[in-house]
Amino acid sequence: MRNALRVMVRGVVVCGVVVCAVISACAPAPPTIAPEPVRTAAAPSAQPSTPPPPRVVVLDPGHNARNAANPAEINRPVPDGRGGTKACNTTGTQTDAGYPEHAFTFDVAQRVQRQLEAAGVRVVMTRPDDNGIGPCVDVRGQAGEQAGADAVVSIHADGTARNGTGFHVAVSDPPLNPAQEGPARALATALRDAMRGGGFTDSSYTGHEGISLRRDLAGLNLATRPAALVECGNMRNPAEAALMTTEPGRERYAAALASGVLAFLRR
Repeated sequence: MRNALRVMVRGVVVCGVVVCAVISACAPAPPTIAPEPVRTAAAPSAQPSTPPPPRVVVLDPGHNARNAANPAEINRPVPDGRGGTKACNTTGTQTDAGYPEHAFTFDVAQRVQRQLEAAGVRVVMTRPDDNGIGPCVDVRGQAGEQAGADAVVSIHADGTARNGTGFHVAVSDPPLNPAQEGPARALATALRDAMRGGGFTDSSYTGHEGISLRRDLAGLNLATRPAALVECGNMRNPAEAALMTTEPGRERYAAALASGVLAFLRR
């Protein structure tokens, strides 16, 4: 009897274990929780940068090749910017050997143009070649405003006495508008300093410290943008004429002028 009860008890225990195992096997597994995805901050979208517009410079090579053959056109009166008139243009000067100012100024202006454009400057010329008439000084004086120019540089050579030497930079004086005050003086000073840096000497016959104050130059009087006129040297002086008639000499003038313009634009 006792043995039989033990067997029964054992059977119950064994069965209990089996039932528990079966129940455990049938129970659903606890749900799994997926890990949260790692969120990273979105990189800001790159905004395309707009490059600034190029600086603009007007180069005004003095005179023109056909001026001398058209006296009626170049002698007609135009506004001088101070309430009067003056001749549309002139023929310009030349060396004793006959090398004309208009050819010198256009060659130098083209060289300055190449150097400025290589530096990213947009250049506007007041005449496209050296085979025309004019334009008149009043048209040249308004070219800076029409082009939206940051600077206007008129390029010339002088024709004074043989013993006169050196360069000078002219500005309109007394100034007629804000551009002719501080900005034009700053441009003239930058050009003067660059010419000195290029090995050229101040004029021995005009100007003060290389700067000439002029009221009679219509191209400067009519300017509403910073404008200056550079007399690069004296074509009647043998030494300076010899420099102007050579390509290396004209390249020297151009390098100095371009350096002065760039210095003004960077100021």
